[in-house]
Amino acid sequence: MARHDDILQRVATTIGEHRNVDPVKSYVAMLFAKGDDAIIKKIGEEATEAVMAAKDGDKIRLTAEIADLWFHCLVLLERHGLGPEDVLVELERREGVSGLDEKASRS
Repeated sequence: MARHDDILQRVATTIGEHRNVDPVKSYVAMLFAKGDDAIIKKIGEEATEAVMAAKDGDKIRLTAEIADLWFHCLVLLERHGLGPEDVLVELERREGVSGLDEKASRS
């Protein structure tokens, strides 16, 4: 069984490998070929589906929708030359900081 602690990086690596293949053969390549708007639209769709699953209390569907959301976020990160490590560094920076204080520091 695969270790879970590096799955985001493994998926991100696969996304990077599929970025420039034939869009007919790869969903990731198709998203990149369609451009930023298509990627961003998918994130919005998946976020909405996650919210709906949460409102319904459907834990199985919620988990699947969050996985879809995270996947599409990884695609967007790759599009901008970023990866899961960049997000993890930001989360680590925020660790131990009050959410209210962190939000106030951005305004």
